[in-house]
Amino acid sequence: MIILQILGIIIGFGFLIFIHELGHFVAAKMCKVRVLAFALGFGPDIVKVNYKGTKYAIKVFPLGGFVLMAGENPKEVKGEVGEYLSLEWYKKIFIAFLGPFCNYVLAVFLFTFIFNIWGTPILSNSSRIGDVLKDQPAAQAGLVAGDRIISIDGKGVKTWNDLSENLKDRVDKETYFVVERGSNSFYVNILVSKNPVTGAGVIGITPYITHADANIFESMYLGSKAVIVQSVRTITYLFNKITSFEKPELSGPIGIMNVMADATKSGIDEYLKLLGIISVALGLFNLFPIPMVDGGMIVLFFVEGIIKKQISTKVVQIYNTIGLAFILAIFIFATYSDLLRLGIGKLFGK
Repeated sequence: MIILQILGIIIGFGFLIFIHELGHFVAAKMCKVRVLAFALGFGPDIVKVNYKGTKYAIKVFPLGGFVLMAGENPKEVKGEVGEYLSLEWYKKIFIAFLGPFCNYVLAVFLFTFIFNIWGTPILSNSSRIGDVLKDQPAAQAGLVAGDRIISIDGKGVKTWNDLSENLKDRVDKETYFVVERGSNSFYVNILVSKNPVTGAGVIGITPYITHADANIFESMYLGSKAVIVQSVRTITYLFNKITSFEKPELSGPIGIMNVMADATKSGIDEYLKLLGIISVALGLFNLFPIPMVDGGMIVLFFVEGIIKKQISTKVVQIYNTIGLAFILAIFIFATYSDLLRLGIGKLFGK
């Protein structure tokens, strides 16, 4: 099982990054840029092939990848044909954009495939539990998928809306639940926790879900809609956190690998769904106007188009240095948050 989880992480990360870099590669070729290298992974080469001036390689560490283009480094730009930074501004935008765009295309394909093969999910409004989240209050109290909550502190519960309404104001309160399992019923006391996004009381359960068949056209529509909803929710969440000066909950590589490892145990549909979600996140993050990522470069090249001249090498270097510092700060914060969620904070008395 551990080997399967490791393979799931390596294949998942490698595939998502490969698709992203493939977008840049195809766009660069279309714009007649000299591509010096197209690699999957980092470190020493395991396999390499040189073809028409491009080195194609698979490297030792598969969690990453890159496309190396001529004239990509501002210090090395000579103004020659085939250099990335010597292109017209709109061609540079096209190359930068196609990477994250391909992540979105992949996400639509994955969600379409899931809906077409496994059907469209239909949320039940009953008080039956669909899933119990690991290490959350319900799981710690022994509740399992399929249980049905009958009452909360003596008040009858028939629908999921009843359940949510009864829990939302019970944050940090010890609450009495009557639960039905099969033909038997029992009671448990659960300390209600807080949803970090909404602030409402939760116990770590999801609604029961059934599935309905969907043809290919319905699946494509639902797959596209899922990608849009995922993007809008992420942007809305970050906007609300930033404008209210609150710390957003972010996952770094450690957290993503942990979730991906769990998904490999939950079935191929859950694994593919997670890949779709991560692909959307990867595409969206790379479209944010952060210096050094694709979105930041798109902004830079768009400015070039407005002022009708190339931005100086010195300005590009400063711009990229600021972006690198910002990305490193996000990486450190997200990794620290991952470690805290995994319990490392106990070592520091958190």
